[in-house]
Amino acid sequence: MEKKVCIIIPTYNNEATLSEVISGVLSICPDLLVVNDGSTDSTESILQAFPELDFISYEINQGKGYALRKGFEHAFGLGFDYAITLDSDGQHEPENIQDLLDQIQFLERETVLMGSRNMTQAGIPKKSSFGNNFSNFWFWVDTGIKLSDTQTGFRAYPLAAVMDKRWFTKKFEFEIEAIVRLAWDGIPIKEVPIHVSYPEDRVSHFRPFTDFSRISVLNTVLFALALVYYAPKRLLFTKGDSNIFKQIRREFQRHQDDPIHMAGSVGLGLFFGVFPIWGFQMIVAFFVASLLKLNRVIVLTFSNISLPPLIPVIILSSYFFGSFFVKEKVLIPDFSEITLETIYLQLYQYLVGAVILSFVLGVLGFGVAYLLMKIRGK
Repeated sequence: MEKKVCIIIPTYNNEATLSEVISGVLSICPDLLVVNDGSTDSTESILQAFPELDFISYEINQGKGYALRKGFEHAFGLGFDYAITLDSDGQHEPENIQDLLDQIQFLERETVLMGSRNMTQAGIPKKSSFGNNFSNFWFWVDTGIKLSDTQTGFRAYPLAAVMDKRWFTKKFEFEIEAIVRLAWDGIPIKEVPIHVSYPEDRVSHFRPFTDFSRISVLNTVLFALALVYYAPKRLLFTKGDSNIFKQIRREFQRHQDDPIHMAGSVGLGLFFGVFPIWGFQMIVAFFVASLLKLNRVIVLTFSNISLPPLIPVIILSSYFFGSFFVKEKVLIPDFSEITLETIYLQLYQYLVGAVILSFVLGVLGFGVAYLLMKIRGK
């Protein structure tokens, strides 16, 4: 049976490009739904200028993920099987829609199609390339699946699988949550090459500091879930190269002739796992590993000693470790006697201890990894 497919465009204050994007999409597929995510510009009047257009509007901006979820819900209620999503900032070319439409009709099972951009082409912002590499790595860690573009907004979702889940995020990080959790359910994810352009009047609402922080928190949670559920499942029931532990082992085998490089990767990972920059540890570790040309897989794997179950242990260890290096040692006080002075002293003691402990663990990790690789080599 032919699958029913619609297009969903979430938009927020993209009046400069929205009309052109809508016209281009309607020329290819008439089943278009635009979700106006609380825009404060002329978006509403632009949408009303297209009488054949189906759209949803609400007053308060909720985030891209929320807009997509509302769109999925609406499309599924109308009986559509798949929804193709694209952004309204003009970077996605509507002509690529036909490629996804053609492939959807030949899919034998529910599959997520990802419009894969060429991140090396001219005009791609450097921050987009870095963020995409960072996201690609964590998707691989969480699922064992390698993709070249996990941050693309040009996708085709099987709506029955999407509506079968309860989603927890509603900002930019939703698109990461969606593909990770769908992959965990065994739904294949296939990449389709697309071409993109970045017009001069393009408006991006991605906030590097805030949204990278939210994505980092999500990656930490997903990694913790992968460790306690998905990774053991893959370890016990998955054969072949998709086993994450085999892939990490392979990294050490590939570089067994360079123990300094690999030991340095282990040490740097442990260093950032304790260093007191909570929420940014993975981003900074990834950047420094790239800068030093260390193994990013190993660096980020070992930086995750700061998983939620271990966070209290790390904080308390840093706190007590710091007591050896400050003049005014403080203990955890009775909560009825907390003052600003004791809070400052405790915070200072923790920070001192965390910084020193991160260096100590980094050096120990380097030494142990180097020694083990040398012994194994002999």
